[in-house]
Amino acid sequence: MSELTWIEIFYWVCAIGGGTLFLLRTIMVMIGIGGDHDISDIGDTGDVPMDIPHDAHADAAGDHADAADVSFKFASLQGLTAFFTIFGLVGLALVQLEWHVLLTFLGASAAGILAVWILGMLFMQMKRLQSEGTLDIQNAIGQTGSVYLTIPEGGSGQVRVPVQGSLHIMDAVSTNKKKISTGEGIRVVGITADNLLVVEKN
Repeated sequence: MSELTWIEIFYWVCAIGGGTLFLLRTIMVMIGIGGDHDISDIGDTGDVPMDIPHDAHADAAGDHADAADVSFKFASLQGLTAFFTIFGLVGLALVQLEWHVLLTFLGASAAGILAVWILGMLFMQMKRLQSEGTLDIQNAIGQTGSVYLTIPEGGSGQVRVPVQGSLHIMDAVSTNKKKISTGEGIRVVGITADNLLVVEKN
């Protein structure tokens, strides 16, 4: 058996590392963990403000269009690990076909980007089907959860909250438009006109 070249080792590291992390992250999300704070107080619907200021609705709509149209964000851990998994596997295949190193890198990169785009479309379709089903987003009000993707200052991110007995990842903005980092506990206090959750630190 011939000795592995440096480029083959590089692609193997990408494929194994990315694939392992992608699988672990997927399992963790499915069972409701992933380094975030534990979700507690399920079903707690204590006194929470129902009226959200009008400017929060307007700003949320604009920020939502810019920052949260693609749910499966490339910068997310899932997106990055999916990219490197496909990048490594396709790179190895192209090396076996004796392509030039530069061409294997370009081909592997294109395949990784395509894979992330396809996964993003599938994820968006699943969210669309979910929103068209029996899920009533109003039931999220009063629930506590954690930030899944950082809510930037004046923008939107994603939170993980229990709704109707199961965990859901939904787009969200903060009540005061301040940043809330991944993993921080939140409480849902309202819904915008564009079905964004309005949350505050818990």
